[in-house]
Amino acid sequence: MHKIMLIEDDRQLSELIGEHLERYGYKIHKPTDFQHIMESFAKVQPDLVLLDINLPYYDGYFLCRSIRQQSTVPIIIISARSTEMDQIMAMELGADDYITKPFTFELLHTKVKATIRRVYGEYAATDSGELFIDGLKLDSQTLAVQFEGQRQELSKNEYILLKKLLEHHETYIPRETLIEAVWDSLTFVEDNTLTVNMTRIKQKLSSLGLPNVITSKRGVGYMLSVPTRLGKTNE
Repeated sequence: MHKIMLIEDDRQLSELIGEHLERYGYKIHKPTDFQHIMESFAKVQPDLVLLDINLPYYDGYFLCRSIRQQSTVPIIIISARSTEMDQIMAMELGADDYITKPFTFELLHTKVKATIRRVYGEYAATDSGELFIDGLKLDSQTLAVQFEGQRQELSKNEYILLKKLLEHHETYIPRETLIEAVWDSLTFVEDNTLTVNMTRIKQKLSSLGLPNVITSKRGVGYMLSVPTRLGKTNE
């Protein structure tokens, strides 16, 4: 039974969401002490977090960043804030998905089910080693990317996307293929969600000394090309 931590201060909505998801076999934890959310998180150790943004004491952005600093647990934002900037900010802080209020319980369950399946179920990454391309190393155990002694940690989504790019080195991958690799369904994923994740990957590779190794072409997709002269030979 997967544990979901529902951080929502609207008690009526929290109860309705909890009751709906419990029908599908999830164990729902609904903290009420919003001043000590991180303590509750450490105690529960949930498999997924549903997180509102407008909360007492600490907003969802702060909590998203705090959770991501100590865990790769998937985080789905549920918020009445519907601007593109709000969604981009949430993704940059490490959120995996974003649902704007009002939403249907069917949509929520679909996103929860897809995320659980991707991270823990049949679509979860089963590789247990490292992937090398010209000195660039991707580690499936630590969800980190390394180059010439420097290291950057990745979110689960960033890891999956970068792995896909490495597996198809110097080949353009359609945006739809990348979206399906991470989120399962094209229907419920906004296009800028992929863009934000790819931007974060580019920034992390740039900090390792690999700027501009990911290129995009409108109507085609994304491609990773690590020049051999920058790295070591493949191990």
